[in-house]
Amino acid sequence: MINKIQNIFEQFEHLHNYVSHSEIHSGHINDTFFVKTDGVTNYIIQRINHNIFKNVSGLINNKVLVSNHLKNKYSSIYGEELNQKVLSFVKAKKSNNYYINEKGNFWNAMIFIENSKTFEIVKDEEIAYEAGKLLGDFLKLTSDFDSNLLVNVLPNFHDMSFRYQQYESSLKSATSDRLKKANKYVNMISQLKEEMHILQNLKESGKIPVRVTHNDTKISNSLFNKENKGICMIDTDTVMPGIIHYDFGDAIRTICNTAAEDEKDLSKVEFNLAYYKAYKKGFIEKTKDSLTPIELEKLPLAAKTMIFIIGLRFLTDYLNNDVYYKTEYLEHNLDRAKNQFKLLNSLNEKLKKNRV
Repeated sequence: MINKIQNIFEQFEHLHNYVSHSEIHSGHINDTFFVKTDGVTNYIIQRINHNIFKNVSGLINNKVLVSNHLKNKYSSIYGEELNQKVLSFVKAKKSNNYYINEKGNFWNAMIFIENSKTFEIVKDEEIAYEAGKLLGDFLKLTSDFDSNLLVNVLPNFHDMSFRYQQYESSLKSATSDRLKKANKYVNMISQLKEEMHILQNLKESGKIPVRVTHNDTKISNSLFNKENKGICMIDTDTVMPGIIHYDFGDAIRTICNTAAEDEKDLSKVEFNLAYYKAYKKGFIEKTKDSLTPIELEKLPLAAKTMIFIIGLRFLTDYLNNDVYYKTEYLEHNLDRAKNQFKLLNSLNEKLKKNRV
């Protein structure tokens, strides 16, 4: 493995010698490695999973285009420290943004941002606030980037009509036992169908603009320094055209759940309103001058919609006999769906009570 990683590292244009490497296990799709060199600069190299992402060259080009756009915006502010503030990709020696090895695997390389860290969960309002500013800054600085230049790497990823079609197909093929156990949520999904299509309808009618969006805004994709101040958004594999509500809503979904995503004891599942307020405050501080009034107005609906769509996907997979998500026991996906719908109910109650 050492020779393999060293050989891949040597296919990129840098001025450093390989010393050692270690694997980073935080992701579930790609293979990622930290490469230590004999210089002051270390690197990250990553194998993009082409079984999940069908257009890897387009995906990597997306990342580089957006990163270069951000670097142009930041260059006058950070100067020589730019590579420690923005993701910086390294070209392969054959002038591409990626290297393809003998097995047909795509690899890309970037400069490692030193003295940085990530969080798996949010433990206080200050982290939520800083994370909100990071996403807000990302969306603000890319608001003038033509999203038509980006490849749609995951078609229909957040398309509510598509997800409902998948769900309705699962109802037809599900066993009677699974349908019975899911019955409470089947009724809930039916009642919410109209509301859950509002954002998509606004997008399709042009009332909400399509922009550059990150599309994987869980807290572990926000990079912080040692003082817990935000540095930048990372893991930009899913950067593509979308609406900002997908990004805001999914961040809220993952940050504001008081329990793990598959917690069986639903009494532990609540929506953390304090984290929501802190994240939203940071987000709006950065985006208030670049977003339209209707985009800002629909932020609470964004949180509800993204919680719902993940719950819908978990339930769909349960009804399909667990063919998409990895499960550890028979009703794992049902428990995940129950968790998300409990979170949605808690959010609805708290938003109404507090008029946030």
